[in-house]
Amino acid sequence: MSGGEDLDAVWKALANPTRRRILDLLVDGPVTTGELADEFSDLSRFAIMQHLGVLEKCDLVVARKQGRQRFNHLNTVPIQQISDRWISRHHRTLATAMIDLKTTLESLADARDDHQEETGELHERDTG
Repeated sequence: MSGGEDLDAVWKALANPTRRRILDLLVDGPVTTGELADEFSDLSRFAIMQHLGVLEKCDLVVARKQGRQRFNHLNTVPIQQISDRWISRHHRTLATAMIDLKTTLESLADARDDHQEETGELHERDTG
């Protein structure tokens, strides 16, 4: 996969909940295909292998064969590329908007308190 421009396959792979769960199971280290299949009692080993094939094609999983076992490793590079390209940029925009909203609300609250002090509304409300 080149740069961060061709990430459509990664998005498609991440759209599937089974594939996301497989990636979650690989976070702590490599897992054999058999161990992954054991985690999905509702799916066949063949179905798990198909999901692993999709994940390998988009570089989210790297498989290494050791004897008769196949160890699946998580490759976080495509996820980091997605984060760098889309998520972090929008996160910054949203964070800036939230800071601006907080500043505006604090200014309005200060102005309200000042107005109530000047007019004595606060005292009247407190004393009933």
